[in-house]
Amino acid sequence: MKRALIALTLLLVGGQVLAEELPDWIKRSTIKGIVFGDAYWVAANHDTAIEDENGFWFRRIYLTLDSDLGDGWGLRLRLEASSPGDFVSSDKIEPFIKDAYLKKKLKGTELYLGLASSPTWGLIEKSWGYRAVEKTPMDLQKLGSSRDFGVAVKGGFGENRKIRYHAMLGNGSGTKGETNEGKKAMLSVSFHPTKKCLIEAYGDFENRPGETNRSTYHLFGAYSTEKNRFGVQLARQTRETGPGADLDLDLASAYAVFQLRDNMSLLARVDRMFDPNPDGASISYIPFDPTAESTLLLVGLDFAIGKRVNLIPNVEAVSYSDAGALPTPDNDLIARFTVFARF
Repeated sequence: MKRALIALTLLLVGGQVLAEELPDWIKRSTIKGIVFGDAYWVAANHDTAIEDENGFWFRRIYLTLDSDLGDGWGLRLRLEASSPGDFVSSDKIEPFIKDAYLKKKLKGTELYLGLASSPTWGLIEKSWGYRAVEKTPMDLQKLGSSRDFGVAVKGGFGENRKIRYHAMLGNGSGTKGETNEGKKAMLSVSFHPTKKCLIEAYGDFENRPGETNRSTYHLFGAYSTEKNRFGVQLARQTRETGPGADLDLDLASAYAVFQLRDNMSLLARVDRMFDPNPDGASISYIPFDPTAESTLLLVGLDFAIGKRVNLIPNVEAVSYSDAGALPTPDNDLIARFTVFARF
């Protein structure tokens, strides 16, 4: 084990180790990482306590180990870390386990066991392509989780797998531990008529004993060409609060990405929350006012300065409306210079 750890360390720091000297498990494994963060300035905010805040933060650090176990089995372990992003905490950056699962490849399907990606917005995140700039709309508004602990299956039907599915039964606790006997069932079905176009329908139901049950649905469509891509999403989450008093959170979003040059792209996105989000104040890095409807506008320029490094100056603005009997909150404006690197 000591020799294996030394060999792995040498690989990570770029040392050259002869292939025949490496343990077999290292030969069948790959290590990769992603880092992105910003220099930021909160130019305006509904919360005067964080207005004019500025500084630097890591919004995400990933370190991933993928290993081929043979006979169609695979293993993934991923660590994640990030700065707190709440404008209050001064905690050190500490990693936690993001992925820890076994994968079995079967004929036309893949089986996942453990802490793995959920179907909730995986396709949307891949199509949007700028997680380093901002989370997908449902992720940003805390309407689900990108991970869950359970069992999942992915597969497809028909010629060229034009119809694809991703189903999962999990704890409903994301990357956290289970705290009740409730479970969460999730299903995504997508249609890919051509390589350029996709349509996805998604639904889930989460049983939350002692709390309010939740169900979430969305429709997503995307179209991409060699240089440009576009996407539209409509979503609703229903939170049971009592007979005839359910809370519906409705969301609509659209994005566009245009390649201006070989190494430069323009990205833009608008999200509309048609209902105040009671979890808005706890959204990291860009808290929303929880008392009013909101519209987020995002604009940025992506400069690829190498195969694995991108510089992305961007601006996010949030405007509020219909706060009921309360005063309409002031608008938010945050400017960021994002650095995205991977290996």
